[in-house]
Amino acid sequence: MKHVEPATRRRLRVLVLAPQPFFQNRGTPIDVFLLLRALSERSGKKVDVLTYPEGEDVQLPGLTLYRVPVFKNLRGVRPGFSLKKLLLDTAMFFTVWKMAHRNHYDLLHAGEDAVFMAMVIRWLYRIPYVYDIDSSMAQQMVEKYPRLTLLAGFFNWLESRAIQGALANAPVCHALRELCEKNRSKKTVTLHDISQLGNPDLAKTGQLSREIGCDGPILLYSGNLEAYQGVDLLLDSMPHVLAENSTVQLVVIGGVAADIEYYRGKAVRLEIDDHVHFLGPRPFDQLDRYLAEADILVAPRIKGINTPMKIFPYLHSGKPVLLTRLPTHTQIVTDQEAFLADPEPRAFAQGILTLAADPALRQRLGKQGRAFVEKEHTYAAHKRRVDELYDWLEEQINTPAARAAAIEPCQESQLSRDNRP
Repeated sequence: MKHVEPATRRRLRVLVLAPQPFFQNRGTPIDVFLLLRALSERSGKKVDVLTYPEGEDVQLPGLTLYRVPVFKNLRGVRPGFSLKKLLLDTAMFFTVWKMAHRNHYDLLHAGEDAVFMAMVIRWLYRIPYVYDIDSSMAQQMVEKYPRLTLLAGFFNWLESRAIQGALANAPVCHALRELCEKNRSKKTVTLHDISQLGNPDLAKTGQLSREIGCDGPILLYSGNLEAYQGVDLLLDSMPHVLAENSTVQLVVIGGVAADIEYYRGKAVRLEIDDHVHFLGPRPFDQLDRYLAEADILVAPRIKGINTPMKIFPYLHSGKPVLLTRLPTHTQIVTDQEAFLADPEPRAFAQGILTLAADPALRQRLGKQGRAFVEKEHTYAAHKRRVDELYDWLEEQINTPAARAAAIEPCQESQLSRDNRP
């Protein structure tokens, strides 16, 4: 159904808080771009976005891009908590404060840890906020730093306060939606990740085989090389694969230099380096070409509850996809759309070998995976969900009584109960 703009509704002035390098071709910045694109296509919408100094500028109708004005030379900010991120977030908070005081925004749309900045601004200026949830920060902190386990209860409390204080929450997957509902979200609209492949119908040309100088079935991973992505699991599975099929070649796209060097060293120690090829980062607009050259696509993620963005272009390509059998994947994908394997080297290796040996299975999974994405994980579906969220937000903010209820600190009004899914 085509979105129809309400004729009399006042358009909101929105400040989007994006506490990461923007734009970069990686998960959360891509989500931010998709949100901004959808907002820019709403009639009369004026949107400001505040982000880190690092990244490429983007131009969209009605969009004004601001960057944190201090620490301009601070580069190489990686996903997750770090000293660099802490410094930039501190500077970002004071910039948000100044912008909110000066510009009289109607709404803040805050991603990741910027939600805590939004909570303070709501208290100071009574500006409601949307919490855009790509992952559970409480869970990530404990997983990455096990010594913080004793503080898990405190982290969970902070996260629950952020969810309860939001006028609306926009989780990226089913598991995060459940987290919102558990914590009494006033309104929840799931903004699922989508595929952005430029051309999912590209034919295989053999170019990647020539680039790596090897023939044989190509197993391809694309993404960052953080530990939660399961790259260790993938490499540990390869000796078992090569023991039965010595023609398989693993190609890894993405990663920063330090991580690539580490995993190249691991490949040498495992004596699989002749079959593992680290190509480093590649432009996002070339992803469709690389996926077309692969025979099997892998996402061996081992931690987290959010569904990785990469699986949607993977499935859209029509190639068979091998995933770990964990809630991060199974909350949205079944064994009808992808091959699911236990997150253990021998089991994951068996998944690779099964797919490599069965062309009919590869074809069936590829066909069903593409149909799954084309149904609900394209830009048109994403735009529909953003419109649903912002139509509701505009109705609330343009109604004085509803706005007053929305900004009462952590008070569950009758309005919030009526609008809970």
